[in-house]
Amino acid sequence: MSDLRSSYLGLALKSPLVASASPICARLDAIRQLEDAGAAAVVLHSLFEEQINIESQELDRHLLQGADSFAEALDYFPAVDDYRLGPEQYLEHLRKAKEAVSIPIIASLNGVSRGGWLRYAQYMEEAGADALELNEYYIPTNPDMTGAEVEAMYCDLVREVKESVKIPVAVKIGPFFSNLANMAARLEAAGANALVMFNRFYQPDFDLEALEVVPNLRLSTSEELRLRLRWVAILHGRVQTDFAVTGGVHTHLDVIKCMMAGANVAMMTSALLQRGIDHLVRVHTDLRTWLEEHDYESIEMMQGSMSQRSSREPGDGLTPK
Repeated sequence: MSDLRSSYLGLALKSPLVASASPICARLDAIRQLEDAGAAAVVLHSLFEEQINIESQELDRHLLQGADSFAEALDYFPAVDDYRLGPEQYLEHLRKAKEAVSIPIIASLNGVSRGGWLRYAQYMEEAGADALELNEYYIPTNPDMTGAEVEAMYCDLVREVKESVKIPVAVKIGPFFSNLANMAARLEAAGANALVMFNRFYQPDFDLEALEVVPNLRLSTSEELRLRLRWVAILHGRVQTDFAVTGGVHTHLDVIKCMMAGANVAMMTSALLQRGIDHLVRVHTDLRTWLEEHDYESIEMMQGSMSQRSSREPGDGLTPK
């Protein structure tokens, strides 16, 4: 029988299948169901910087830099009222999740500015989190802010979080950097133990009748996997962090592609929201069957086998000819 075990953030996992942040993770019964269905770890939904600052009445306007001149511009950002759990509720949910299951629970902290909200990284560690996913979700809107300043802000934040906790830290980023390879190396130097690739940014639509900006967050499809595969395959072996792929993982074949590119884990959100938690059972079964039919003794045997460094023609399919 093929060995599905993998490791991520120093955690020994029974498989590379991880349930990533979604409304599902806000329910303890659903987290138990995820474990039963084969999830090797669970990433909780994010606690947002804005939630923490609003509760303490210290709202940091840096997050909306450049957008606060026009009230309408605020509609382009996620509404804080949409997130149900406040900071203390989140920590209590984290404690209960740790008690409810035996698989690792990864807490998620979303923010970009430096401030008192970062103490919640320590609180999450104290509440029992096995690791922390730092979700750096930032859309620069100030034309005077340079790309170099944005990149420095990311790295400074990672460094500050790493200095405050002992648990491993994964950094979830988007692909929109002028040199993603350089940024990955800088995040590693700042202390990131893993890179989660990639964030799916909010892309609002216009309601032409009401003349309003409306949210339009669509669930992913397997087509979105290609961008993730490309960059994990390029970075594998060049940056000494772990890699998680999130966005576009729906089937066992998607998981296999992630592993061959060089990822340690493949994270699922949209597939579980669309097809239910039991979809993990099917993916787990199909994954094992595929490995056995193709004579792979373990997940480890395939990890990185299709990365750029392992390719006989490294430029083929990964960089322009």
